[in-house]
Amino acid sequence: MSRYLLAGGGTAGHVNPLLAVADRLRRDDPSAEVLVLGTKEGLEARLVPDRGYELATIPKLPFPRRPNGAALRFPGEYRRAVRTVTDLIRDRGIDVVVGFGGYAAAPAYSAARKAHVPYALHEANARPGLANRLGARSTRWVGVAFEGTPLRHARFVGMPLRREIEELDREASRPAALAEFGLSADRPTLLVTGGSLGARRLNGTIAERAAELTAAGWQVLHIQGGRGELTDPGIEHYRLLDYCDRMDLAFALTDFAVARAGAATVCEFAALGIPAVYVPFPIGNGEQRFNAAGVVQAGGGILVDDAEFLPAWVDGRLLPLLADRAAVDEMARKAAITGVRDGSDRMVALIRSALKES
Repeated sequence: MSRYLLAGGGTAGHVNPLLAVADRLRRDDPSAEVLVLGTKEGLEARLVPDRGYELATIPKLPFPRRPNGAALRFPGEYRRAVRTVTDLIRDRGIDVVVGFGGYAAAPAYSAARKAHVPYALHEANARPGLANRLGARSTRWVGVAFEGTPLRHARFVGMPLRREIEELDREASRPAALAEFGLSADRPTLLVTGGSLGARRLNGTIAERAAELTAAGWQVLHIQGGRGELTDPGIEHYRLLDYCDRMDLAFALTDFAVARAGAATVCEFAALGIPAVYVPFPIGNGEQRFNAAGVVQAGGGILVDDAEFLPAWVDGRLLPLLADRAAVDEMARKAAITGVRDGSDRMVALIRSALKES
């Protein structure tokens, strides 16, 4: 029996691939012991126990970006976190540590080295985070979701996907999806989503052009997220939701999408052959633009800046594209070329190599 410590969390971008790998490890070896390391503040605090895994927590330790009191306290707090994880590894007989970025990952990598236990890591974004940049310096077992991710020893494995996405049969799921969302079988579907946090520019622009989109023969499934600031205008063939718990069914219907360019979104669309307009989140280190670069270069997506995604852009670019079904179908084909459905298997194989050869 092998014992795994999977470290990471904070956001869905870290937690979902972690859970996908955990599920694959447990499916392949029901006797395997999988322990997850995270923080009490991240999404993992809810999602990990809900999935049936044990969660151990350490304090959230943001890396200090400026000289202040937190920066002075950081070295001592970090050493304490590393000692806690080192003790955990030894007490639980952990055979291998696997990190997915986020606040829990860096102490886990340091503890693995201290306990002389091999570790592997997975980087979900095309522009890697600090924890994984540091962690990749001391292990050969580095899996990345995007080709060309600048990490030492990087190997392309793709994104470990949720099982319901990885195994989705879009055609077979279509009747259930139509019933779930109350949509028509006679119209192509445009999916619009800014993720759970929403996207104000994206939401506002689509809402302003809802009538024009439906008049063009499409139906719109608009998942606004965030605070639910939009109200349903009551336009036929336009369906507005605040949230969606069955994104697999939404994807089963989707012929084209408009979305942010989070790593999971880009990888899920590509894996399913869904062409998209990507509107990267305009704040942060710009990783979303890099996430979409590969599929855009392949012709399976279009990149537009948040500031430019206005009703005039929809009129001049999106509506003419949606009117050309041959072009949409060709984009879908090109998106699928870049997609990977077996990211979980590939990452698990990398982990087992680390376990076997280290």
